[in-house]
Amino acid sequence: MGVVTYEFEVTSPVAPTRLFKAFVLEGAKVYPKAAPHAIKSVELEGDGKPRSIVKINFVEGLPFQYMKHMIGGHDENNLSYSYSLIEGGPLGDKLEKISYENQFVAAASGGSVCKSSIKFYTIGDYVITEDEIKALIQRSEVVYKAIEAFLLANPDACN
Repeated sequence: MGVVTYEFEVTSPVAPTRLFKAFVLEGAKVYPKAAPHAIKSVELEGDGKPRSIVKINFVEGLPFQYMKHMIGGHDENNLSYSYSLIEGGPLGDKLEKISYENQFVAAASGGSVCKSSIKFYTIGDYVITEDEIKALIQRSEVVYKAIEAFLLANPDACN
């Protein structure tokens, strides 16, 4: 097994506290509303604390039926959270899991920056390429931008 770490940032005109609420605290409600073209439903297995499982079910026609995240934790004061993709989605037979650490911070020009560190845990001798990593990140950014658009169109959401 190998581990590859990739770091990136995404900017947004939305305040960091609203993004944190949308992604972490109210994600089960927000995801299907913000991305109905991709996400059918979100189910929580557990109490929402570390080691709880979040199952995201996708609409028919997408490459994956679902994926499961294990919650690592979140810090409302620092607007940070962590989780691991442990089943379904893009894991296939080449990735054991993908772990994410994210933090929303205020941008100097207003809005926010989401700082992400992602660790890809490969199976066996498999080596993930930078192109594969970028493709996975692009899929995530589609949902990120959909949630951002939802928050911009609904100024009272996640306040």
